[in-house]
Amino acid sequence: MTTPEAEQSQAPRPEERLEQAVRAAEQALIEYEIAVETFRVEVENFSRLHEQKLGPLYLRIEHLDAEIAEAKAARTGDPEDIRRAEEARAHVLPIPGVEELLHGWMDGHGLFPEASAMLTDQAVRPPERVRPSEEARKLYRELARKAHPDLAQAEDEQQRREEFISRVNAAYARGDEALLRELAEEWAAGPVPPERRPSPADELYARLEWLSQRKELLTLVARELEEGAIAGMLRLAPDDPDGLLDEIAGRLRADIEQRETELAALRAQD
Repeated sequence: MTTPEAEQSQAPRPEERLEQAVRAAEQALIEYEIAVETFRVEVENFSRLHEQKLGPLYLRIEHLDAEIAEAKAARTGDPEDIRRAEEARAHVLPIPGVEELLHGWMDGHGLFPEASAMLTDQAVRPPERVRPSEEARKLYRELARKAHPDLAQAEDEQQRREEFISRVNAAYARGDEALLRELAEEWAAGPVPPERRPSPADELYARLEWLSQRKELLTLVARELEEGAIAGMLRLAPDDPDGLLDEIAGRLRADIEQRETELAALRAQD
């Protein structure tokens, strides 16, 4: 027969359900952070490829538009044509810091040789690709789940995990599968974080509030990524984003050819 004292000793602690809720919220937040970070890297890499492949073509179109406007203004002498030509030329004039803005495609003196080579279909160094492999994705997810700072309560352990996850994120952003393997071995050999002790109810509620705020912040980041132009392009061709860039590049080259023909015709009339 069970005594009242025994039944009382087997009863769940008041904070037990709250602790379970906190642990569930922590795991859900970690999975959400992994998803957002994975998507951010994908968008960032596609954005880099977009700039490298299409940036020089867009610049060439802008320069041709300026030359066409100037050729028309020279022929007509119309004040409105002259104004349009001046606006078009001002739009493509070099500006201080343009090399940083255009990620090395041109400086204050014009296009770099590599960009010019791409426009003329000459052989160029292919753009750097940073697309994590499936193994790298797997390693990243495993490390993020094991070493996430949110799983630690002690401040020094949280700091250790934050520094480690920062290295993991950097390796994943570069698609460095070998380094991710090394980090996985390092974590496996490292100190095992102490098991968390039950916290008072007020600390658990505060923890849930922090997790909720963090989730709201990540939701804003994800929404900003989703609403961006690059993400929109990715949605158009999720299985072949490179093919989409090649298709756009083909259309831009056709536009360039059309403008070059128009400019040549204008100059032939002089």
